Amino acid sequence: MTNPNADSPTANGNIDYRQAFDLAPLGLVLSHQRTIVDCNRALCDIFGATREALVGESFQILYPSVDEFERTGVRIAPILNAKGRYADDRLMKRVAGPQAGEVFWCHVTGRALTPEDPHHSGIWSFEDLSAVRPVSSPLSPREREVAALLCKGMTAKSIGKELGISHRTVEIHRGHLLRKYECNSTAELIGKLAGR
Repeated sequence: MTNPNADSPTANGNIDYRQAFDLAPLGLVLSHQRTIVDCNRALCDIFGATREALVGESFQILYPSVDEFERTGVRIAPILNAKGRYADDRLMKRVAGPQAGEVFWCHVTGRALTPEDPHHSGIWSFEDLSAVRPVSSPLSPREREVAALLCKGMTAKSIGKELGISHRTVEIHRGHLLRKYECNSTAELIGKLAGR
């Protein structure tokens, strides 16, 4: 009698870790110095690109702008160094395919494999949130960063400190977001940004 599960990742009690990585339901990336060393099918589907087009590329390719890529790297390094892991919701960019250039909400979680050198090597997961959190208005790079931090419940003062700008500048960006999303309050804005 043949084993109906002979092609499964756990056939004969052995786990095929390569197949498990490739078929994981979340986008997965192995990184070195913020460069994609390997990625799975879900990651390719999320960003609309082939594995060949992504492996060897800087994470910058996944960000809406170079500035956002650089500022995110600076912002998360001390957290990765202290905790070894980091997670947030951020706006990312489709790389290729029919939606190339589209900006979308993505939940990103990462673990530094060498916390003392947080960008040296790591493993990252990406979850596409666009089905529940559509981006309904075009936003500037700073507006995208402020929007992401507002969704974390941060105040203008704490966002300013996080981004290295004044709390007044944060309030200006928040004002732009309120107008773009036609909201009367920050709470209403956060609800719309979160897709509620």
